[in-house]
Amino acid sequence: MKQHSTAVIDPRAQLAPDVEVGPYSVIGPDVEIGPGCWIGPHVVVTGRTRIGARNRLFQHSSLGEIPQDKKYAGEATRLEIGDDNTIREYCTFNIGTVQDAGVTRIGNHNWVMAYVHVAHDCQVGNHAILANGVQLGGHVHVGDYAILGGLTGVHQFCRIGGHSITGAGTVVLKDIPPYVMVSGNPGKPFGLNVEGLKRRGFAAPTITKLKRAYKTLYRSGLTIEQARKELERQARTCPEVRLTLEFLSAATRGVVR
Repeated sequence: MKQHSTAVIDPRAQLAPDVEVGPYSVIGPDVEIGPGCWIGPHVVVTGRTRIGARNRLFQHSSLGEIPQDKKYAGEATRLEIGDDNTIREYCTFNIGTVQDAGVTRIGNHNWVMAYVHVAHDCQVGNHAILANGVQLGGHVHVGDYAILGGLTGVHQFCRIGGHSITGAGTVVLKDIPPYVMVSGNPGKPFGLNVEGLKRRGFAAPTITKLKRAYKTLYRSGLTIEQARKELERQARTCPEVRLTLEFLSAATRGVVR
């Protein structure tokens, strides 16, 4: 382990041999950090926190601190971070609560920009981008490849579908289905995330079918239940629509419309 002389690492912490820890960083006793990780200066990693391989943590981030939740009473909850994540300056990720799964979880290959807050019990998937100043309330779920624009604020318990995108300053008060673009306060749908789908290799015929699914959900005048029945039929020829169906089945706050 390459440790700067000013870093403070509890002897009970478990760090892989090649982890680098920068000046004035503090690592708590219940922390596990996997191989290939780089911890920049002035980073605090505390609590029951497990960090996977090849993550980069930039200066002044605070990971694993107790939740900003008055119900929290010192329970043994956790923060888990996967592999190959970039976590930029001044990010704050809190541990979970016993009122939910007891763990805040960040997946793999996520790009988290400066000043992002991930509150207790959030579940962030893989390959997501959280731009500067994104704020996730407690219990928020973010799907794979979702992009949250700068200063997006997400209300607690909301779910962000995979491959969706929000504009800068969006206020999310309801669930965002997969593939959808959302912007405004409160957030409203503005079509399919076509450019994002193209960049991820979705074929043109698939995008055309997803556009049809979007119109079914948002422009057909159907209720959610009626739209679901039509989407079931469309999913027979476009498996990607199944992701939207599964999302709608699990929605608890209603979806942006």
